[in-house]
Amino acid sequence: MFQDGKILIGKGSGENGAVDACLSLKMANRHGMITGATGTGKTVSLKVLAEGFSDLGVPVFLSDIKVFVADVKGDLATLAQAGGESPSVRSRLEEMGLPEEDFFRAYPVSFWDLYEKTGLPLRTTVSEMGPILLARVLGLNPLQSDILSIVFRIADDEGLLLLDTKDLKSMLAYVSENSKAYAGAYGHIAPASVAAITRAVVALEGQGADLFFGEPALDVRDFFQLDQGRGVISLLDARQLVLNPKMYSTLLLWMLSELYETLPEVGDRE
Repeated sequence: MFQDGKILIGKGSGENGAVDACLSLKMANRHGMITGATGTGKTVSLKVLAEGFSDLGVPVFLSDIKVFVADVKGDLATLAQAGGESPSVRSRLEEMGLPEEDFFRAYPVSFWDLYEKTGLPLRTTVSEMGPILLARVLGLNPLQSDILSIVFRIADDEGLLLLDTKDLKSMLAYVSENSKAYAGAYGHIAPASVAAITRAVVALEGQGADLFFGEPALDVRDFFQLDQGRGVISLLDARQLVLNPKMYSTLLLWMLSELYETLPEVGDRE
């Protein structure tokens, strides 16, 4: 709920009566953490923040950044539906002195899902991921990381596209077969190291990399949409994704790097 230039998160009681717990907008780009036991209101707090930003016309990520909160339980999807009124909720609103018209509203939501079951697909190309970030995701050692960078360099020098994991595996096999021909220009390329990289790629495919890498590649600016003045909440369904931690970290690392390159560093704006 947005009021007096702040997002009202909750209310409590103090020595002088009711106390508002608010988030000042100029501090909304800082790091923070919401913790608590089951049933203490973590999910509701996240929903309130998302709704407040949406009301302000700020496109919201629900999965960790700029507001980006991954929906690992599936209960954040209810943001798209108007809440049903109940005596207990109405009683609580009256107790807190909150107007009913600011509640029970549906918000504009865009659903995303890496596995394409409950939302729009999330994809990027192997080339856009890049060898440095991909090496970290694959857990490669320094030698293997260097060889992966060489493979990317050869593909770039020869105008070969690396769109999906099939392209990457084919490129790895091609470089391994022609390692002696490339040794003079790029250095020794050990077939054993190339085989280790290939195994790591195959393991990542088992968690969904074959769905994540490909075209059309997502532009993170597609998340920044408005609907009749309200920010669209982009909701990432992570219920299955969270069960595949390697793929989950791959998606988050890529998205963080894309946001870092895309969004400006502007400090604490009004």
